Amino acid sequence: MSATSWTFLTTHARVLLCIAHDPGIRLRDIAIRLDITERSAYGIVTDLTRAGYIVKQKDGRRNRYQIQAHLPLPESTSQERTVGEVLALLSGDAAPPGAIAEHRG
Repeated sequence: MSATSWTFLTTHARVLLCIAHDPGIRLRDIAIRLDITERSAYGIVTDLTRAGYIVKQKDGRRNRYQIQAHLPLPESTSQERTVGEVLALLSGDAAPPGAIAEHRG
C-alpha cells in the first residue's frame, strides 16, 4: 500500500492533539512531530488562540497551553460537539470532556 500525501485531520486539529497530549509542548516539537515548519506551527497556534480554543500562559521562558474543551466546534455540521469531546475520541482518552485541558504533571 502506498503512502498518501493527505490526512483526514486538518493541521489545526493535529496541532490541537499535540497540545492535548502535552500542554507544555514547544512550537519546534509540534513542527517536527507534524512535519511542518516552525512558522506554520506558530501561525496555527496563533489562529487557535485568537479563536479562543486555546489559552497561552507563560511558564518561565516557555509557554503552556490550556485547551478550552467546552467550546463547540466551528463547523455547523458538528451537531453541537465540543472540542473536548472530539479530542477525547481522537486521543482515546477515557477522561470526561474538559479533563484533557488540565495540567498533567
